[in-house]
Amino acid sequence: MDDVARVILAIGSQEVAEEVLHLLDRSGRARVVATAADGRQLAEAVRQLEPDAVVAEPAIAAAGVGGAALLALATRESVASLRAAIGAGAQGFFVWPQERQALLQRVLALAAARRVPERRAIVVAVHAARGGAGCTFVATHLAQAVVRRGATCLLMECDPVFADLTQALGFADEDVRTLADLVPVGDELTVEHLDGIRVHHDAGFDAVLGCEATQVDAVETGLLRIAVGLAAASADVVIAHVPRQLSSLTRWCVEQSDHVIEVVSLDVLSFRATSRALEVLSPLGVDRRVGVVVNRAARSEITPSDVRRVFDREPLVVVPFDGAVARLQDHGRLSPPRGRIGRAFDRLAGHVLETPTEAVEVAS
Repeated sequence: MDDVARVILAIGSQEVAEEVLHLLDRSGRARVVATAADGRQLAEAVRQLEPDAVVAEPAIAAAGVGGAALLALATRESVASLRAAIGAGAQGFFVWPQERQALLQRVLALAAARRVPERRAIVVAVHAARGGAGCTFVATHLAQAVVRRGATCLLMECDPVFADLTQALGFADEDVRTLADLVPVGDELTVEHLDGIRVHHDAGFDAVLGCEATQVDAVETGLLRIAVGLAAASADVVIAHVPRQLSSLTRWCVEQSDHVIEVVSLDVLSFRATSRALEVLSPLGVDRRVGVVVNRAARSEITPSDVRRVFDREPLVVVPFDGAVARLQDHGRLSPPRGRIGRAFDRLAGHVLETPTEAVEVAS
C-alpha cells in the first residue's frame, strides 16, 4: 500500500525488536521491511530498501540512515544515549516500552505524509508584520480575484488563534465545520477529510476556517502542515492566511510557498515591522519569492515610491483607501470586484497565476 510507512529496525535485543515489530505491524499503517543487528547491516538495508524510517538504537544508527527519518529507541534514558541520538541526527528519542504509543504515533505521521498526493497548486502565503495592515483583506480579495480568472482556489486559515477569516467571509454566525473537526482524524488525515470541512463562498472560492477559541490548543502545528500539503493537491491556488507572529508554522508556510505577499500600510510602524520581518525571513532563502502589496494607500508623508527605497522592490500592487471597506468587513462581506480595488486585485491575481515559480514541494 502506498500509504504504509516502510520501516527498518536496528535493535540489539531480539525480544525488544519483536515487540516493536508487532506494535508497528498491528497498526496497519507501518510495515517492517528489514531488521539489522549492527551498523553494517543497517547501512546495507537502508541502501537497498530506501525506507521511510529507521527505528534504531543510537549506537547502531551512528552508521547513518540516508534520507530516512531516524527514530532513536532505548530501554532507558541516559545522557550518553541522548547524545548518541543527537549525533546520529535522530528526529525523535523514545524510551521503550514507556513511550511505545508516542513512537507509534510518530511512525503513523510518516505514513500520513506518504498519503499527501502530488502537489498541483500555486501556494501563496499572505503575511502582514503589523496588525491592522490588511493581511485578511488582501488574502480574501486575492482569492476572489483568482477565481474570476478561471482558477480554483482554496483559502486556508493558518492562524487558528484569531481565525479572522471566519468573520471576514461572513461565517461567524453560521454552524460550519472547522479545523477542529480534523483533530479526531489526527495522523490519518486525507484529502477526503479536508474536503469535508471546506466551506464555499459566494465569490466562488472554498475556505478552511479556524475553530472556536476553546478548541485552539487541540489544533497542532503538525495537523496544519499536513492540511496545507493536502490542500496543495486539490486546487489550482492555495492561499495561506498566516499569523503575524513569525512562529515555526508561519516560517514553514513561507518556506513552502511559491509566492510570499507581505502587506504594508503607509506608516512608519508598518514599514519598520515589515523590515524586521524580512530580516527574520532572510535565512529561509525566499527573498526572490517575496512581493510587497501596499494596502489602504492614501495621501501621506510616506508614499508607495518609498517601498522601492526601503525594501528594494517595487510594490506588486497599490490598493487604494476606500472608506466603505471597513463597513463591508464588519458585516462579513467582500468589496465588489470592480472599481480601483477590484482592478488592483485582478493585477495581483495575474502576478500569482502568470509569474514562473521555483520548484517547491510542500512537506509535512
